[in-house]
Amino acid sequence: MAHSRTSTGYHLDKPQDGVDGLDGVDRLVMRAEELPPPGPRQVLIRVRAASLNRRDLMILDGTYPLRAAAGVVPLSDGAGEVVAVGEGVRRAEAGDRVAVTYFRRWIDGPMTLPLISEQYGASLGGMLAEYQVVDEESVVRIPAHLSYEEAATLPCAGVLAWAALTTGARPLAAGDTVLVVGSGAVALFGVQLAAALGGRVIAVTSGEEKARRLRELGAAEVVDRRATPEWEQAVAALTGGRGADLVVEAVGAPTIARSVASIGFNGQISLVGAFPAGGAAFDPNLFNGRFFHLQRLAVGSRTSFEQLNAALSRHGLRPVIDRVFGFDEAIAAYRHLRDGSPFGKVVITLP
Repeated sequence: MAHSRTSTGYHLDKPQDGVDGLDGVDRLVMRAEELPPPGPRQVLIRVRAASLNRRDLMILDGTYPLRAAAGVVPLSDGAGEVVAVGEGVRRAEAGDRVAVTYFRRWIDGPMTLPLISEQYGASLGGMLAEYQVVDEESVVRIPAHLSYEEAATLPCAGVLAWAALTTGARPLAAGDTVLVVGSGAVALFGVQLAAALGGRVIAVTSGEEKARRLRELGAAEVVDRRATPEWEQAVAALTGGRGADLVVEAVGAPTIARSVASIGFNGQISLVGAFPAGGAAFDPNLFNGRFFHLQRLAVGSRTSFEQLNAALSRHGLRPVIDRVFGFDEAIAAYRHLRDGSPFGKVVITLP
């Protein structure tokens, strides 16, 4: 007979109104709770590693569009080992190394409003706990060459970068020029994946050290926006005036006008990431004479996740990790993401 299991995890227990004067991370408390055994079509996972996204900071601050459930375990991104399965489970068995999708039930096809409201680490219990019960449909086997820490970086940023390059009206083809704007986690995945898929990558960042590391990840050209503030002109010069075939726009309002100015005829711009409020407006006349596709992405489906994992395995790619924290250092991990300007993912290991 199956028994419940005690799981220690972090919970979002304090108010999220954004006006109570609390530092967002002070809303997290650690406690143990009893987890029921997995029910029909459910999987019990021992979480080995979890990772943070900007979205998780927004949830703590109460600025994320989807309000978190009271007491919810945070973090959408995690990887671990299946320890038990419920009745009727076909997609996993005990001992499998798995990650969990960002959305509970988005298998394939277009996103819908009912699907977008079911998110781990917000409306549903997330990965910052020793154990978690999830739906069978949310489980994805992870590449054999990746550690749990590496695999924990994939569900949001990795899948989002993959979707930006491979979905929409104009997916990437070998030989295309791909402009990646930014050097956050999604942008880093975008550089690696675009190069692996045969694209010529132009990256826009700030500083010589970031430029060096982006070249190591596969960027053919890097434009330093500090040295070249009007970097769309540099993109035009690097493409012979043709512009980029695809743009992965991972910054938002401050750079979107220059991304539009950089796109080529019938190219595609993918807006990715959780953008902060505010930013510079731009002249709508910028659209005159330009013909391109624009898509705003909400991470990606389970199918996209599985395709990403196949590509990572095929090319032997490894995610970029900035720093790994212990489970009892989770608060410090949040603060490092917020204040430390990491290059790569911030990861938390669990005992």
